[in-house]
Amino acid sequence: MGDPHRVGIVGLGFISRAYLDTLGSHPAVRVTAVADLDPARSAAVAAELPGAEAVSVERLLGGVDVDTVLNLTVPAAHAEIAFRAIDAGKNVYGEKPLAVTFPDGRAIIDRAAAAGVLVGCAPDTVLGTGTQTARAAVDSGLIGLPLSASAVMVTPGHERWHPNPDFYYTAGGGPLLDMGPYYITALIHLLGPVRTVLGAASRLRAERVIGSGARMGHRIPVEVDSHVSGVFEHANGALSTITTSFDGVATTAAPIEVHGELGTLAVPDPNHFDGETRLFPLGGTGWRTLPPSAGYTGAGRGIGLIDLVTAGGQRAPRAGGELALHVLETMTALLRAADEGRRIELTTTVERPLPVPLTAVDEWSLSR
Repeated sequence: MGDPHRVGIVGLGFISRAYLDTLGSHPAVRVTAVADLDPARSAAVAAELPGAEAVSVERLLGGVDVDTVLNLTVPAAHAEIAFRAIDAGKNVYGEKPLAVTFPDGRAIIDRAAAAGVLVGCAPDTVLGTGTQTARAAVDSGLIGLPLSASAVMVTPGHERWHPNPDFYYTAGGGPLLDMGPYYITALIHLLGPVRTVLGAASRLRAERVIGSGARMGHRIPVEVDSHVSGVFEHANGALSTITTSFDGVATTAAPIEVHGELGTLAVPDPNHFDGETRLFPLGGTGWRTLPPSAGYTGAGRGIGLIDLVTAGGQRAPRAGGELALHVLETMTALLRAADEGRRIELTTTVERPLPVPLTAVDEWSLSR
């Protein structure tokens, strides 16, 4: 069945454990190298992975046998690591967002195409049974013609739980670029690509206080907008609204709702792989839960990389670079629209990713 696909991980911070839990036991991939700015952290992770080597970032990108670089660095480093991996002839799969700026994201995709390598990007949570069941309901006509949608993410800010939250409040962070990819990627799965955007944004607090860890009580500056609202016009004519905020304590709003001529869907949190999809049909008297009908069951972070590897060039990856680029342009255009007070038409578009058939965990985890 061939040798496993060799993966090298750059960046072993908070999110890396979730990836290792998924990739470490999958037969189609093997983590062969890990690198971090902290050599002790690299050594500790390598010791857990048979056959993995702790190396420098330079050696992983250019000098060891790696097919795909998994880029788990902070957003400000996403483009640099991607460029270096691509220039070394390696595929790259990154955490979201694809890059901090749209020009850098565009350059990643163009440089990868010229080099003949692949680009993938989180979020892959939307490939689980939560978003995919909702998509199957839309695609089957269960709510008739989809007319509009809403997406809402409200939290008090990541500094309450993250021990080093500084990057959430610098370029590439903020509620939109940090959390928006989950919601916008889900909206594209549900309604298709975005054509134009409108927006408004605010930043009413100049600093935040770290609430946990060794730096608890330390104050950090806020350099990005902390509450962003927007309106998307999708290519099919449907309208969706989005609110992402680090300025609210709680909300009763559903993470995503899709409204159609025959009913409304309540879609689970796209930051998770599963969750209940609920339907309120036209003329009905209440919500009913739809059984899971699509998606990777029991998936974890890294399923998008596995999907890319197992596609084998026979189909487009479901967490591919073109989708990530379109999401990045949607977000950066929304921030521009808020700053300039005008509607902005996007320059990119993308095909809706292929739907994920309902796939049991023992099927996708053993696939090659």
